[in-house]
Amino acid sequence: MDEVLLQARSVSKRFQVGPRLFGSRRTLQAVDSVDLTVTAHRTIGIVGESGSGKSTLASMLVGDERPTSGEVELLGRPLHQLRGSSLRQARRDVQLVRQDPYTSLNPRMTVEQILREPFDVHPDLAPRASRRQKVSDLLAMVGLNPDQLDRYPHQFSGGQRQRIGIARALALKPRVLVCDEPVSALDVSVQAQVINLLEDLQRELGLGCVFIAHDLSVVHHIADRIAVMYLGRIVEEGSPADIHDRPQHPYTKALLAAVPEPDRSLHAEGRSRQIVLQGEIPSPLDPPSGCHFRTRCWQAESRCAEERPLLSGADTDHQVACHFPLEVTTGRVSG
Repeated sequence: MDEVLLQARSVSKRFQVGPRLFGSRRTLQAVDSVDLTVTAHRTIGIVGESGSGKSTLASMLVGDERPTSGEVELLGRPLHQLRGSSLRQARRDVQLVRQDPYTSLNPRMTVEQILREPFDVHPDLAPRASRRQKVSDLLAMVGLNPDQLDRYPHQFSGGQRQRIGIARALALKPRVLVCDEPVSALDVSVQAQVINLLEDLQRELGLGCVFIAHDLSVVHHIADRIAVMYLGRIVEEGSPADIHDRPQHPYTKALLAAVPEPDRSLHAEGRSRQIVLQGEIPSPLDPPSGCHFRTRCWQAESRCAEERPLLSGADTDHQVACHFPLEVTTGRVSG
C-alpha cells in the first residue's frame, strides 16, 4: 500500500462571527467532522458548490487554520500541535497551490524573486550561490523557459502564471500538494495543460495531492478518489467510477446533471439530466437540522430533519451519508 502522507481525523472548524460588544455572537460551522487520507502517488479530489467548506478544509490541511476539533497528521506528526521551528520544518512537506494565478503572485516581484523566496526563508535548502540555478530548474520542471526569470507576472498568460505558482509550491520539495481550485480561472484548453502537468509531476516526484474543484468532470479526470462536500460535510466518497457512474447521494447526482455534455446520446446510461436544484446552499450560520441537504432534496422525509445521516455503505470503498441512498442496479442509477 502507498505511504499515508496526510490524514484528517474528524476535523471541524467553527468561527465566531458578529459584533463583540453588542448582542450575542453567532457560530459559523465551516467544516464539520471531515475524515480524509492522502497517500503517496495518489490524488483525492474534493468537489462541491461555493460555500461547502472546501477552501477552509484546504487551509487546515496546510496548517494555515487550526481545527476547532479533530486533528491533521502530516507524516505521522500532529500538525497543529507543533510549534516554532518544528512547525516551520513540517510545513515544508505540504504546500498550497492557490486558485487565482492573477492575485497569488506579487506583481512587484520578478519570477526569480518569487521563486527564490522559499530558499531565502529556508536557507538550509540551497546555498545562496546556487539559488538562481535552482530557480531555473523549477521553471524548466513546469515547462517554462528559464530565460524568463527577469519577467514580471503580468508578462505571462494565466496558464503560465499558474505554472509559476506550482513551481513555487514545489521549491521546498513537499510530499503533499493541496490545490485549491487551481484551474477554475483558466480557459478549458489551459486547464488541460495544468492538469496534465500536475499528473506528470506526481508520477515523477511521488507526490500526494488534494485537488479541490467545483467541477466534477475536471476532478473525475485527475483523481484516484473523490469526496463530495456539502455545507461542511462529506456526503459521498468513492472511486471516480463510483461517483460518476453509480452516484448514491442526491446531491452528487445533481452535480453530475449540471455538467454540460454536447452529445445528448451520452445520457443513455439512465441518469436523468433534468435535475435542477432549487434555491441556494443554506447559510452555515443557520444550517438545516439533520441532513443539511434536505431543504433542496426531492426525496427528503421527516427522518431527514430529525437525524443526521453518517457516511456508511456495504462497500467500504464507496460510502454515502444519506438515509435513502439512490437505488443502484446493473450500473444504472434511479431515484
